[in-house]
Amino acid sequence: MIETITAINQAVNNFIWGVPAMVCIIGVGLLLSVRTGFLQIRKFPYAIRTTIGRMFRRRDASDGAITPFQAVCTALAGTVGTGNIAGVAGAIAIGGPGAVFWMWCSALLGMCTKFAEVTLAVHFRERGETGEWVGGPMYYIKNGLGKRWQFLAVLYALFGVLTVFGTGNATQVNTIVASIDTALLAYGAVGGSVLTTLNLIVGILVAMLVALVLLGGIQRIGSVSEKLVPFMALFYILLSLGVVVLNFRHLPYVLESIFVGAFNPAAFTGGTIGSLFLSMQKGVSRGIFSNEAGLGTGSIAHACADTRKPVKQGMFGIFEVFADTIVICTLTALVILCSGAPVGYGSAAGAELTISGFTITYGGWASIFTAVALCCFAFSTIIGWGLYGSRFIAFLCRSDKVVRPFFVVYSFVSILGATMDLGLLWSIADTFNGLMSIPNLLALLLLSGTVVRLTKDFFASEK
Repeated sequence: MIETITAINQAVNNFIWGVPAMVCIIGVGLLLSVRTGFLQIRKFPYAIRTTIGRMFRRRDASDGAITPFQAVCTALAGTVGTGNIAGVAGAIAIGGPGAVFWMWCSALLGMCTKFAEVTLAVHFRERGETGEWVGGPMYYIKNGLGKRWQFLAVLYALFGVLTVFGTGNATQVNTIVASIDTALLAYGAVGGSVLTTLNLIVGILVAMLVALVLLGGIQRIGSVSEKLVPFMALFYILLSLGVVVLNFRHLPYVLESIFVGAFNPAAFTGGTIGSLFLSMQKGVSRGIFSNEAGLGTGSIAHACADTRKPVKQGMFGIFEVFADTIVICTLTALVILCSGAPVGYGSAAGAELTISGFTITYGGWASIFTAVALCCFAFSTIIGWGLYGSRFIAFLCRSDKVVRPFFVVYSFVSILGATMDLGLLWSIADTFNGLMSIPNLLALLLLSGTVVRLTKDFFASEK
């Protein structure tokens, strides 16, 4: 039975995250870019200036809302996760160094896609029963399209609920306990016989912390995110830059392998990887999976922001993709390539490849750093997806009364994630994650005219 489920899911997963998904996501991103005059390039300085400026503008949010900075931190909490460490390593191992170039290309289009998602989410949001702003793909489908499209909103929320317990929680906690176990075993701090008990304790602690944050409501979620996300991102960026600086002599060759290898992978993989399409596929899918542009989940957090200007909040979408993919994912790639970590091209790889890049440069103590980074990344993802899940379930049940019970159940899933083998669960959650993109991309396509109109009106008023 398990073998049958695995085979069916694998077939669906390969289709969802294969060529059709990439064509749809790239196609919508390209369409939005053309219709907005490549806004993400023309207005990039404005986007950075606006977002950075609002980050340091300290002000309280109104009742039932969070500040724009807290909104982007909450959204980044859901996207900046273990995939930034493990996923990039996998893309390089299977697609070669050139996969990084295609990852950048997907991010360039993804900036405009996420800008559109955030702009629409804020424009079509509504007040929930508790007075909080609620929004996201299901709401811009509901309020932006006619009644005949309402089934898309229901499908999106349903796929989201099926995704959130796996992608957002159980698999993330599993990563936390795995990183802690690896660090402790490396230093001989514990024996293998006590790991099962240790994992259970870690799972219970994570469940308590998750419940403490989520049950505090959107403003506590925003408050924790604005402290945790900048800390973990800065921590990771500084250590990664250190690897690049200490191995600076390798940088020219690494950059050549990225740009030239994008079109001639065999030249830098010893002939193991010779397919241009494979390099492109892995890079594009890695970029999409990392920044979630096209999935629409990040816009749920942005819809909670205390702002009356959808387009201005949309600029955070551009910044978010830039920070997640162009900065953090690129640094992960440079850590692997500049350090000379042994890449088994053609074979699957994960976080262990990134970890080896740090340990080769800094020594064994770097495994402790990696464990801390993975714990922070995974915990922030759990919080971000907890918010998304509450919005999905409230939309399906048409009541905010189900939110607190959902948070309790969601928190207890952390214990299961810490104590079970989640190989199949990860794959199934990944499939539903991809299915979420279908109704969202269709809505973006149908509402692209609204995005163009809102953008033109905003910049006309700015002048």
